[in-house]
Amino acid sequence: MEKRTKEKGAGEIMESLKTKVLEQLALAKQASRKTGLLRTEEKNEALALIAEQLLADEANILAANEQDLARAEADGQPASYLDRLRLTPARIRDLVDSLEQLIRLEDPVGQLIDSWTRPNGLVMEQIRVPLGVIGMVYEARPNVTVDAAAIALKTGNSIVLRGSHSAVQSNLALTASIRSALSKSAVPADAVQYLPYKEHASVDLLCSANGLVDVIIPRGGAGLIQRVLQQSSVPVLETGVGNCHIFVDQSAHYDMAEAIVLNAKTSRPAVCNAAETLLLHREWPLDRQHALLARLLAAGVELRACEQTRALHSDLAEQLKTATEQDWDTEFSALVMAVRTVDSLNDALEHIQRHSTGHSEAIVSEDRASAERFLAAVDATTVYHNASTRFTDGGEFGFGAEIGISTQKLHARGPMGLPALTSYKYVVRGTGQIR
Repeated sequence: MEKRTKEKGAGEIMESLKTKVLEQLALAKQASRKTGLLRTEEKNEALALIAEQLLADEANILAANEQDLARAEADGQPASYLDRLRLTPARIRDLVDSLEQLIRLEDPVGQLIDSWTRPNGLVMEQIRVPLGVIGMVYEARPNVTVDAAAIALKTGNSIVLRGSHSAVQSNLALTASIRSALSKSAVPADAVQYLPYKEHASVDLLCSANGLVDVIIPRGGAGLIQRVLQQSSVPVLETGVGNCHIFVDQSAHYDMAEAIVLNAKTSRPAVCNAAETLLLHREWPLDRQHALLARLLAAGVELRACEQTRALHSDLAEQLKTATEQDWDTEFSALVMAVRTVDSLNDALEHIQRHSTGHSEAIVSEDRASAERFLAAVDATTVYHNASTRFTDGGEFGFGAEIGISTQKLHARGPMGLPALTSYKYVVRGTGQIR
C-alpha cells in the first residue's frame, strides 16, 4: 500500500510538472508568432529597455547570485565553477555592453539571400526567417540567460531557458528583469520563458516538445550535451566541448610560442576555447621547451606529461605529473594542461585527429608549408596559425554576442551569431502560372 501511495504521489508530481512546462512552452509558441513579425526598431527598443532594467535591478541580481554562490561553496564546488557562476557589477556592465553592441548589429530577419527568375516568369526569393521557439539548456553561467535571450529576440525568436539548478536564483532574477523590460515594449514578455524546476524531467519535456519547440541548443559540459542529444526528439543545434590543442612546431619563435600558449591556457582556463593539450615538436630546441614548461609551472599550471617529455626534462620530472590516456581526451576547464612530445607534424596531426573535439586547434610555426598543411588537415571549427585559440568567440569574430560555439557541420559551425538563429523560406511571385 505504501509503495503504491508513493508511486501515485510521484505520478501526480510528474503530471503537475508536465502541465506547467507545456503551459510555458505554449506561451512561448504563441509569442513567437508576434516576435517573428516585429520591426528591427521594435526589437532594438526592447533590447535597450532590457539593458536599462538590468542596471536598475543590479542590487537584486547580485543578491540572488550571492545565494547561488553560497550554496555552491557549501557543496564544495571548485574555484573554476564558482568563477563561471559569479556575477559582479563589472560582469553586469559587460552584459549591458553586449546588448548595446547587439542593437548596432544588422538584423538578419527578412534579408534577401538570393533571388532569380525562372523561364516561366516565376520570381524566386530566398529570405531569412526566425527559427521559431528555441530551447536553451545550459550550465552554471548566468550570463547565458541574458545573452541567449537577447540574441533570440533580435532574430525574432522566442526562447525557453533551462539553466542548472545551481544558478537558479541568479537566472530567475535575470529573467524577471528581462520580462519586466519586455512588458514595456512591443515584444511580448512571454517570448522569454524560464523553467525553474530542479527535476531533470523538465529538460526531457523541453527536448520532446515537438510542435512547440523548433530547436534545442545545449551549452555546457560533455555530460549535458550527450544527455540532450540522446533524449531529444526536437532537432539539436549542438555546441561542443573544447579539448583544444596547440602544436609548437620545430621552427616556432620562442617569444611568440610562450605568449600564445600562456594566453590560451591561463587567461581564462574555465572557458571552452582555452587550450588543454600542448604538443611539442621533439626538434624544437630543448632549452626552449624547458623554458616554456618552466614558465607554465611558474604560472600555476599543473602539467601532465608523457614519459618522453618527462625523460627529456628530467630536472623538471618531479613537477611533471605522468599523463594518463584519459588526460588526452579531457577538457580540464582549469589550470591543468596535458603535454606530449611528438616526432613530427604527422604525429601532431594524428594525435589531434584522435583526441580533438573539433573546436579550436593551433600551430605555432615559422614554416609556411607546415602551417598550411596543418590548417588544411585539421578538422575543427577554427584553426589557427600563430594565434591563440582564445579568439574563437562571437565578439572576437565581429558577430556581437554569441549563443554558443557549434562543433557540428549542419546548419551552423563555430561561433553562432545572429544568422545562425535564422532559417530561410522561399517566396515565389507569379503572374498566374500553373503547372
